[in-house]
Amino acid sequence: MENVDPTARRPRGRPPGFDRELALDKAMRLFWDRGYEAASMDELTVAMGISPSSLYGAFGGKAQLYAQALDHYVAGPGAYVLPILAADLPTRTAFERLYETAAFELTRADQPRGCMVAATETQCSPAAEGVRAAVAERRLQAVRAYEDRLRRGIESGDLAADIDVGALARFLMTVQQGLSVQARDGASREELLAVGRTAMRAWPET
Repeated sequence: MENVDPTARRPRGRPPGFDRELALDKAMRLFWDRGYEAASMDELTVAMGISPSSLYGAFGGKAQLYAQALDHYVAGPGAYVLPILAADLPTRTAFERLYETAAFELTRADQPRGCMVAATETQCSPAAEGVRAAVAERRLQAVRAYEDRLRRGIESGDLAADIDVGALARFLMTVQQGLSVQARDGASREELLAVGRTAMRAWPET
């Protein structure tokens, strides 16, 4: 019988996997805090707790990871917007609640300040133009959601039929994006609430 040395090293098995959702959440938070271009691959792998090869194998390149992180944000921390717009509320009340909720969410201590969609990637190098365009498309989708909610208000009779839906939607979105920028700059929750209340004074009369 062949003698087997019990101390001999055995071939390594498959390395243990990692929690993909947790790694993606950590990537999201780094991108949210730094933006696409300022977050380096080295920082991403350290934050995610994985090797570069694991990152590429599980998520693709940096741009693909960012796209998935953006989806993760929209489905997670940024998911408060659409339920408020879909709620059975008067149109003005819906947007008042949206700004109140935004003031809370954008200033939470357990996550980066501001909105990942609103506050990042307004400018990119030519190499990252695809990322900039993808984020701009997300913002446009939000404007369209605002327009749809305003049209519902017209149909229900709590908004005048002759309002400029496109202009009002973009005004409301501009305020929302401004809240994000102010939050990034350190504005307090109370200050953001005051901005939202001030903006609602421009609400059109029925």
